[in-house]
Amino acid sequence: MKTVSQKILVTGVAGFLGSHLSEKLSLMGHNVIGVDNMSGGYKDNIPANIKFFNFDCCDLEKMNKIMEKVDIVYHCAATAHEGLSVFSPFEISKNNYLASVSVFSASISKKVKRIIFCSSMARYGSQKTPFHEDMEPKPIDPYGISKVAAEKVLINLCDLNNIEWVIAVPHNIIGPRQKYDDPFRNVVSIMLNRMIQNQAPIIYGDGKQKRCFSYIDDCLTCLIPMLDQKNLNKQIINIGPDEEYVTINKIAEICSNLIGCNLRPIYKKDRPHEVRYAVCSSDKARKFLNYKTNTDLNTGILNTFNYIKKRGARPFNYHINLEIINELTPESWRNKEI
Repeated sequence: MKTVSQKILVTGVAGFLGSHLSEKLSLMGHNVIGVDNMSGGYKDNIPANIKFFNFDCCDLEKMNKIMEKVDIVYHCAATAHEGLSVFSPFEISKNNYLASVSVFSASISKKVKRIIFCSSMARYGSQKTPFHEDMEPKPIDPYGISKVAAEKVLINLCDLNNIEWVIAVPHNIIGPRQKYDDPFRNVVSIMLNRMIQNQAPIIYGDGKQKRCFSYIDDCLTCLIPMLDQKNLNKQIINIGPDEEYVTINKIAEICSNLIGCNLRPIYKKDRPHEVRYAVCSSDKARKFLNYKTNTDLNTGILNTFNYIKKRGARPFNYHINLEIINELTPESWRNKEI
């Protein structure tokens, strides 16, 4: 069946998820526009054939201007720094909660058809795994709290104004175009960027924390149907795999074997409010989206490594200021050791 072209706004279009999503939607024949403040992405991530607006989503006046005649909004923009949010709560909350409210307000005032919001598995906190969508959100850090607050505003305003909404819950996405010179997030990319430069990986705590990692393409197969699939309206859906549930130590081992780096990991003190075990159930995605994991963990890490290697290893950019510096602040951030 031929795709009906729609005008789609993607926020965070220079970022990892937003750039892949906007490219895919454009190739499908949609009229895609994108906005990004360039704080968490790369300029060369932006697809050449979309109209790009360089400003912050918190600017409601500008959001209202570009929202004219938009049919669908994918809100991917975020300062996705969960661990850092304990020490930079104002910056993280502003860019996740207030920016989201700005996007939602502009979307609803211009009467878009549907808003797809990319939330986070941080919404679940430290509950029993695997996390299911019907669990009551219990975030344990400012990042997760800001995401849940944005979800509540979205649902409240959309239901009041008869606008369709879908909440996608991605978790630990990896792959090409991920920002790998950010010292505060993206553990796989941080490890790969360090090891390529013959630096040992840094691990917080004992490394026995467990996670599932999602390859970017497997997330896209879930996000694309959210564009217009009717039975997804008013649904919250985890996107990504629930199979290869591994420790951070295992991630370091895979990266080390891939690169041929035999340096022993450097272990640091636990980061406060870090969830020890976190994995989302994919059952609902399988039911509503016919989800299937197509890229295994080793291949996902290999593809991420090849991207970083081709683009070139980089020094880490401490682009977000620490707002709270005390004995709890990780010394690797405080002393810029990464």
